[in-house]
Amino acid sequence: MKVRVIGSSGTFPTPTNPGSGYLIESGGTRVWCDAGPGTFTSMPVDGDLVDAVFISHRHPDHCTDLFTAYHAWTFRPEPRSQVPLYASNDVLDHLAAFTSKRRQDAFGDTFELHPVEGGDTAQIGDLGVSFVEMSHSVPALGTRWESNGRTLFFTGDTGPGDWSETLGGVDVLLSEAALPEPRAANESIKHLTPSEAGQIARNAGVGSLVLTHIPPYIDAEASVAAAESVFDRPVRLAAPGAELKV
Repeated sequence: MKVRVIGSSGTFPTPTNPGSGYLIESGGTRVWCDAGPGTFTSMPVDGDLVDAVFISHRHPDHCTDLFTAYHAWTFRPEPRSQVPLYASNDVLDHLAAFTSKRRQDAFGDTFELHPVEGGDTAQIGDLGVSFVEMSHSVPALGTRWESNGRTLFFTGDTGPGDWSETLGGVDVLLSEAALPEPRAANESIKHLTPSEAGQIARNAGVGSLVLTHIPPYIDAEASVAAAESVFDRPVRLAAPGAELKV
């Protein structure tokens, strides 16, 4: 299994780094995980080679390029049809509302909708995935991906919470780190600081930690250093174009 980072900019994209988006691959299966702005046009493979899509939550920096994909796959001489789309009911309802249509009509025949919630599992080609409820300001799902005895966990957006109890046996933790150090005493935003991500990874005994979703106004290298000081091992940064072997 491998992950290709399409974009990792937190909150909003930059000219050189799209929003949240990753291509998770195993065998002949490719899943587009989060569709932040700029990720569809920066896809490292032809978009038609994507087998399924997962959206972690409805915030624009994680889902708006789904509309780009919808237009690219729909309005052409030979449209794509029934592309599996996995997301919570909250995501699907909000995406449909944007189009001013009912959910079942919002994307015509382009997507095959799979509503999921925490505790659900799915098999997408060569990839097994478990969905985990996260701690965020809107309903959000983390994902545990498994293939060939290896395991990746992607947090999406989250603050600290009980979800960390699901990290046992994880080889690679792809964790958000959207807050600066240190967390303010009255900070209620449900995101992680780099040191919190490092502590969670260390407590769970994960094999390696990769930081993502760092906003452009935060020093990414300083974030990595802060996580390393707690994790006590090298930490990688999810830079656009990076390839992560799981």
